[in-house]
Amino acid sequence: MNFNSPQFFLFLPTVLLLYTLVFRRERFRDVFLLTVSYVFYMSWNWRYAGLILLSTVVDYTVGRRLDLENRPRARKVLLVMSLVTNLGLLGIFKYYNFFADMGGGLFGAFGMDVQFMRHRMLLPVGISFYTFQTLSYTIDLYRRQIPCEKSFIKFAVFVSFFPQLVAGPIVRASQFLPQLHTTPHVSEDRFNRGMTLVFRGLFKKIIIADMLAGLGVDAVFANPGAFSTLDLLLAVYGYSFQIYADFSGYSDIAIGVARMLGFDLPLNFNRPYMAQNVREFWTRWHITLSTWLRDYLYIPLGGNRGTRGRTRFNLMMTMLLGGLWHGAALNFVFWGAWHGLLLILAERSSRAPDAPFRVRVFRRLLTFNLVTFSWLLFRIGSVDLLVEYLRGLVAFTGGIALQPLFIWVLALAAILHCIPLAWVDRAADGFARSPRIVQSGAYAALILLFVGLTFGSPAFIYFQF
Repeated sequence: MNFNSPQFFLFLPTVLLLYTLVFRRERFRDVFLLTVSYVFYMSWNWRYAGLILLSTVVDYTVGRRLDLENRPRARKVLLVMSLVTNLGLLGIFKYYNFFADMGGGLFGAFGMDVQFMRHRMLLPVGISFYTFQTLSYTIDLYRRQIPCEKSFIKFAVFVSFFPQLVAGPIVRASQFLPQLHTTPHVSEDRFNRGMTLVFRGLFKKIIIADMLAGLGVDAVFANPGAFSTLDLLLAVYGYSFQIYADFSGYSDIAIGVARMLGFDLPLNFNRPYMAQNVREFWTRWHITLSTWLRDYLYIPLGGNRGTRGRTRFNLMMTMLLGGLWHGAALNFVFWGAWHGLLLILAERSSRAPDAPFRVRVFRRLLTFNLVTFSWLLFRIGSVDLLVEYLRGLVAFTGGIALQPLFIWVLALAAILHCIPLAWVDRAADGFARSPRIVQSGAYAALILLFVGLTFGSPAFIYFQF
């Protein structure tokens, strides 16, 4: 079930109501959270619950053995077991057909048909997210940076916690497991603040992301040759805010639901389009993924400890693999390579001292446009469509076929993104402290608005990753 579906709006109140009966009793609370998390996950395809259970069993078992094992070689063997199991499952379901197609093209040149080697299995929802989550636990345990979790139920809850299971944030064991060992801090204030985050996320998804997609982005990207240069430009900017509102909206809902249950999840987005260079952008966009790649890939490769050439190589490899994490297609690899190049070029600018206001504005606009036009690689999987889109951008044809409402929604998205966070926090605090009748009326109006627009569809963009 999606967060923006009628099923979830029945599921969540039921969970919250039953949770009030068990959250103070540790054993019942753990079993309850594990049960509802698996029910949530199996609502897509019950068969794939076995995969997340397998990853959970393997990493729990490896973790217990690592906790008892002191021989370096044996510890490495245990770590490799976890890596092979988790990355093997991810590779089979997400990347096998990608490499089979590449190999098929090579063999096809010699008249050999190897299409029979492809599988028809669906990509399990959220596999990229929970795989990185379980791997971080094993690696941190191998490094002796965290204690071993003795309780299988608690570890299973950590892996499958339903608010962030499908599309993040990617939570570290050091952030979440200690919370399972204390009674969750459930209060009226935290519940109200969590509810505010949930509705903020739904607003981003339904009012911003889905409307931008439905009013123009999808149509323009499907047939760029039928639109003018201005339409193409507006659609690029529209997709930039669509994917941000869609993904950050999911994160807001996940963090909000977790807060209503008494748990804290890490921040995943921090106004990324306000960054002054691409390095800063990646400290603001999908923060839990970028820090995961930094800690478990970039730094182990050597980070910036070697020569300048080696540092650049490490950056490029990290972003190439980060791009491939998003999807098994060459366009994601090219998107990652483009960001790797931008990170290398931003190396000098990121060290520059504070600049005058006009310079900071210019840097933000430049970074925003560099990131925005890179979304073309991310969004368009066909080379022919990409070339057609780029030709349309340089054709300089006039006229706007997109509806005025599209432009108004795009302007709203840009304004909301640029509003100072202090203003947003004050507004949220004021609303959270407002009388219940005011909050109830606002939530009821928003629900009616959501139902009247795109409630229930489409799914969040990052579900496919």
